[in-house]
Amino acid sequence: MTEAAGRAGTFDPVVWEPRRGRVVAGLRTYGLVAGAWIRSTMAYRTSFVLTAFGNFAMTALDFVAILLMFSRVDALGGWSLPEVAFLYGLSGVSFGLADLAFGSMERLGQRVRDGTLDTLLVRPAPVLAQVAGDRFGLRRLGRVVQGLMVLGYALVVVDIDWTPAKALLLPVALLSGAGIFCAVFVAAGAFQFAAQDASEVANAFTYGGTTMLQYPPAVFALDLVRGATFVVPLAFVNWLPAGYVLDRPYPLDLPGWVAFTPPLAAAACCALAGLAWRAGLRSYRSTGS
Repeated sequence: MTEAAGRAGTFDPVVWEPRRGRVVAGLRTYGLVAGAWIRSTMAYRTSFVLTAFGNFAMTALDFVAILLMFSRVDALGGWSLPEVAFLYGLSGVSFGLADLAFGSMERLGQRVRDGTLDTLLVRPAPVLAQVAGDRFGLRRLGRVVQGLMVLGYALVVVDIDWTPAKALLLPVALLSGAGIFCAVFVAAGAFQFAAQDASEVANAFTYGGTTMLQYPPAVFALDLVRGATFVVPLAFVNWLPAGYVLDRPYPLDLPGWVAFTPPLAAAACCALAGLAWRAGLRSYRSTGS
C-alpha cells in the first residue's frame, strides 16, 4: 500500500491481489487433490459403500452408549435424552464436516518422520492444501450422515420454542463448529512439526473433543469446562448454542449473548491455527536424508 493510500484509508489492490491469489490457489489445489482421491474411491463403489457404512456404524455406537445410559436414568446432568441427542447431533455434524475436510492432517507426523513432506514442498502449490486433500476420505460422510440423523431425531422430539433467532443460530452453529474443529486439526498438524509422534495427543483434542461435547457440561469438572471454553473453545461448537436454543443454563454462568459468538470464535481459532501452521512449516528442516 502506498503512503498516500495508507493515509487516506483507500483500498490498494496490489496488497490484496497476492493474498487473494494464495487463497484461490489453495482452494484450487485442495479441490484437485481431493477430487483425484474421490475419483479413485468411486472406481470401487461397492468398497466405498461398505466403508462408509462401517464409518456410520462405528460412530453410531457412541449414541448407542448414550441410549444405554438413559435406559437406567431419566436425565444426565439435568438434560433429557432428546436434549443430549441435540448436543450429540450438533457436535457430530460439525466434527464430521471438519474430519471430512481436514482429517488427513493427522498423517502429517508420519510425513515429517519419513521425509515425504519434502515432495510437497517442491510443488508450486500451498502445502496445507496438499496435506489436507491427501487421501481424502469420502467414507467419512458416514459420520456426517449419522450425526444428521441424530440431530433430526432431536429436532423432532425435543420441545423447542422456536424463534427466528434460534432458527438462524442452528446452521450458523453447525458451520462455526466445523470451522473450530478445522482449526484444531490444523493446529494439531502444526504441533507435529515439533513433536513428530504426537498424533494421539492431537486426537485427544479432535476425536476426544467431540466425544466430550456429546454430553452436558454439568457432568464434567469445572476446570475442564473452563478449559473447553477459554483455552480450546470447543464449548462454542454446541454447549453455548444449545443452551440458547433449548433454554438451558449456560456453563460457567456466561451471559446470554455468547451463544451468538461461535462465528467469532471460529474466526479467531482459524487465524491462530494459520499462524501456528506457518511457524511449524518454517521450522521444518527435513530429515537430512
